[in-house]
Amino acid sequence: MREINTFGVRLAYLLIAVGFLAGVFSFVRLGSIAIAIGMAIITLAHWQAGKSGKVERYLALAIALSLLAVAISLPRGL
Repeated sequence: MREINTFGVRLAYLLIAVGFLAGVFSFVRLGSIAIAIGMAIITLAHWQAGKSGKVERYLALAIALSLLAVAISLPRGL
């Protein structure tokens, strides 16, 4: 697995910002998926660096995966 560098983390933060803006402009599903992917990338980057404890790693990854699951299960009209 390739290491996530600072460019990848900045791209993840940009993806989260784009997801937030998409949610503001009523693209809730797209925004949620973008935020979930960005969160997962940041979590994996911190995981590889060993910057956080076990609970913080798994909790952040679980939140990102649950947000992705909710985004996929949203009805089409939202």
